[in-house]
Amino acid sequence: MLDIAVNRSARKYTISEQCLRVMWIMGKIAFRISPKPCFGWRRFVLRCYGAKIGANVNTDPTTVIYFPWNLTVGDWTAIGENALIYNIGKVALGEKVTVSHRAHLCAGTHDYSKATMPLLKPPIIVGDQAWICAEAFVGPGVTVGEGAVVGARAVVTKNVRPWTVVAGNPSREIKSRTLDLS
Repeated sequence: MLDIAVNRSARKYTISEQCLRVMWIMGKIAFRISPKPCFGWRRFVLRCYGAKIGANVNTDPTTVIYFPWNLTVGDWTAIGENALIYNIGKVALGEKVTVSHRAHLCAGTHDYSKATMPLLKPPIIVGDQAWICAEAFVGPGVTVGEGAVVGARAVVTKNVRPWTVVAGNPSREIKSRTLDLS
């Protein structure tokens, strides 16, 4: 039988994380109300709250980032409109990554095999030059390889090999990705 009372009384975050969460309320406001072209401002705000943000990163003001201190983003990466980075666990985006609008990266879950359903925080890693397409879901503990494409509305619960394209629910590999450099 589930023991929800124990789950709710469990300490899921340290005191410092709880303090950061309270302070991030103000950061989210500063992030959200900034005009769309103010990418530098949003990079600054994220860095103030512990995110490791590379050069020329573009993040839309409607992007939702839960815990910036658990976020690493490489140079020239873009995070689109209404993307959701649920990063209670670490999320690392490489260089030249695109996270399209309404994509959802979820680095948190619960251990459903235990009666107390403890919180788990498996990291997500997205390799350089990968593309997470519109409304795709990338689950906890997943690594999306370099150059891979996660198709629109795909549901990814297992690692994606480099330079492949996955699609569907559950996602499956549908072809290789090659770049036309002409």
